[in-house]
Amino acid sequence: MELSDCIAGRIRRQGPVSFHEFMEWCLYDADLGYYTSKHYPIGTQGDFYTSPVLTPVFGMLLGKQLEEIWEQMGQPGFTLVEYGAGTGHLCRDIMGYLESNTKMFAQLRYCIIERSPLMREQERKQVPGKVEWFNSIAEIGDITGCVLSNELLDNFSVHRVVMQQELMEVYVDYQDGFTEILLPARPELKDYLAELGICLARGYATEVNLEALGWLAEVASALKSGYLITIDYGCGNPDMYKASRSQGTLVCYYKHSVNDSFYAHIGEQDMTAHVNFSALSHWGAKNGLAETGFIDQGCFLSSLGFRDQLLNVLSDEADVIRAAQKAASLSHVLLMDMGSKYKVLIQHKGLKAGKLSGLRGSKAKLQVT
Repeated sequence: MELSDCIAGRIRRQGPVSFHEFMEWCLYDADLGYYTSKHYPIGTQGDFYTSPVLTPVFGMLLGKQLEEIWEQMGQPGFTLVEYGAGTGHLCRDIMGYLESNTKMFAQLRYCIIERSPLMREQERKQVPGKVEWFNSIAEIGDITGCVLSNELLDNFSVHRVVMQQELMEVYVDYQDGFTEILLPARPELKDYLAELGICLARGYATEVNLEALGWLAEVASALKSGYLITIDYGCGNPDMYKASRSQGTLVCYYKHSVNDSFYAHIGEQDMTAHVNFSALSHWGAKNGLAETGFIDQGCFLSSLGFRDQLLNVLSDEADVIRAAQKAASLSHVLLMDMGSKYKVLIQHKGLKAGKLSGLRGSKAKLQVT
């Protein structure tokens, strides 16, 4: 049975469901969801690319930043937790970089939290030894070190809301096809916008990622001393709620093309929404995670020596012209294209934050209200 038929049947039996619940089924249904079925989403044969798949330099530079963090923390036993490791490329490249630091590597514990059986299978093919897999961060125990996520939060299921006479939430019904209806928004959605100081104009539609707040609380509870590094595409409040985004940021990726057909290719396409970094900073602080810095991915990588590291990786290329073309292409994609769209938010807990190389030129504190 197709996932669309399964969802339609559920709605017929129980009535309209929130778009959040519909999106959760599309992405994470136990048998037929986009991330839980045998569909392979990343790379040439998938629907999108991630930075670690494009070049090992991305992971190597993160390894360099983690090494600096370890040194500033006094070279303790270091637990690194990666959420949603995907293909395993990032883990492989971070570990490859850190292996040369024998003292740190000996004290390193690398933990992956992965909910997709297919991705776990792929990760095991890529990553070296010394890696453990968990279903939740609570299973790991108290963490001294760093929690890392790359393109994770944009795939959390979101609530869709629109302002009319009052805030309304989008629900999904089924009447000879999927249809949308509006019902009064639940209090927690109104509270989310109010706490961020957001007043939506009539007709303005947007998304609310409540799951990200729960995730922050889980991470903060487990992290006793260290850093949280969140890399994703999104923005802070001023950009998130500007007039040009009045229809929201949710899009779908299908075979490397972008669309807003949420009810097509169900279970076969990715669904993703911009991350509100102002919300992460605000609710992070409420959970004991202080903001260390916020910066574009391109500036973050450049500050860590992207060009030199890239040229070093490409130095074995026999064809000099081809190497130069690769360098130019990767620099454009990772520093300018994805580099301007993707952001890096670093937060800390249980220590006095040092000056991190990746945050040179960091933006001012995220604006919340």
